[in-house]
Amino acid sequence: MKKTKKKTLTIGITGAAGFIGSNLCQKLATASNHKIIGVDNLSRGDIKNLEGLQKSKNFHLFKIDVCDLQKLSKVLKGVDVIVHLAAYKIPRFGDRLDVLINNTKTTQNVLEIAKNNKATVIFISSSDIYGKNPKLPFKEDADIVLGPTDIARWSYAVSKIFDEHLCFGYSERYTVPFVILRLFNVYGPRQNRNWLGGAQSEFIDALLSGQPLKIHGTGKQTRSYTYVEDIADAIIKCIDNPKVIGKVINIGNTTEIAVDKFASIIAKTLKKPLRAKKISHLALTGRKYDEVQKRRPEITLAKKIIKWKPTTPLSVGLKNTINWHIKNPL
Repeated sequence: MKKTKKKTLTIGITGAAGFIGSNLCQKLATASNHKIIGVDNLSRGDIKNLEGLQKSKNFHLFKIDVCDLQKLSKVLKGVDVIVHLAAYKIPRFGDRLDVLINNTKTTQNVLEIAKNNKATVIFISSSDIYGKNPKLPFKEDADIVLGPTDIARWSYAVSKIFDEHLCFGYSERYTVPFVILRLFNVYGPRQNRNWLGGAQSEFIDALLSGQPLKIHGTGKQTRSYTYVEDIADAIIKCIDNPKVIGKVINIGNTTEIAVDKFASIIAKTLKKPLRAKKISHLALTGRKYDEVQKRRPEITLAKKIIKWKPTTPLSVGLKNTINWHIKNPL
């Protein structure tokens, strides 16, 4: 029987030099013949994350701010798919205006370009939008329960909620095809080396340097840690897949782990003694903070529509991540 030749697509990836973006670019470049156009202003991403890809004939990186619609339109002209990863995270220390303006402006720009190119948008959202909903596991149609507006951390969730509405709005008015992926607690090689990279990033570096770990809050809050290669696989399964259009899909590990337990697992993996101190968010940042106490996804939809579930054991993912930290000392 003759094999059907797979279609070659032009795929734009915003935030290409970032943590998830670089891992996605790497996997796409080695596993497909798709043409990849990476976009990153390198304010948070690192060009070193893309070493080895620069020589690929199928990969091109442009140093462009996704907020600049004119420049972005030029480099993404003719794309078939846009994976929109570029975003500011929870402003624990920073300015909520940066988060709100950047995240909403960049998403609207991506949707405008998709409209003009008849391209599909894979919008990367976050489990943070479920907020303080106490009902676990989180289903895609679960109620959104956020804290008060005087707590800046919720601006990130609000920006992602607004962006999801933009996706639906552009679909309803301009028939722009989209899929929304809500990611849960991604970890792995190339993660940011501070709080932007999550607790695991700070824990690993503290243990490697012999410093005590700083556990924010009580440490009893749970997270669903998902390895970055599994995340990249999920995104790739959505490319050129008509079944995902118009859907919101959770992508995450269904195993909850308390943050303090996670710290113990990392210490055990490194064979280091665990010295940890708990610090309140008020003492850490000087302002109020709402902690999400529990986080676990329902992934039935991901299993059904894109035949995806996480496959990397935590032990393997952590070893890979730790090895990357060791090879890339601060």
